Amino acid sequence: MQQGCIIDDSHCWMITIGDNVTLAPNVHILAHDASTKQELGYTLVKPVKIGNNVFIGAGSIILPGVTIGNRVIIGAGSVVTKDIPSNSVACGNKIIKSYDQYIEEKQRGLEMAMTEGRVFDESYTILGLITDEKKKELKEKKGGFVV
Repeated sequence: MQQGCIIDDSHCWMITIGDNVTLAPNVHILAHDASTKQELGYTLVKPVKIGNNVFIGAGSIILPGVTIGNRVIIGAGSVVTKDIPSNSVACGNKIIKSYDQYIEEKQRGLEMAMTEGRVFDESYTILGLITDEKKKELKEKKGGFVV
């Protein structure tokens, strides 16, 4: 891990990093997405998994819910929004949807999470002094939404 890297300290237990992984300078790995907080009142939390023998280029951002396979190279400046299969090289950025589509999808996700019991209060955050039991529960449920 080189200088300036950020591994989401508010939900770090949701991030798994394999062996022989290189994080070039200023890589950010995020397990939460607070863009939904203002509109929905909840923050999305999802696990991130990075396999073995992975190189993540400088300034790249790995977003919540992403799985990166083994033997993968992520080009510098990439924003990784979707799973990257093993034995791949991925790079670049692109617009994937409109703001309204994004919020509508997250709203549907929130509604589904509510029916599945995957909506959590502030005690599931670092600020709420999350317990090891709650960390385990959040990880076992593969994330959800946190107030």
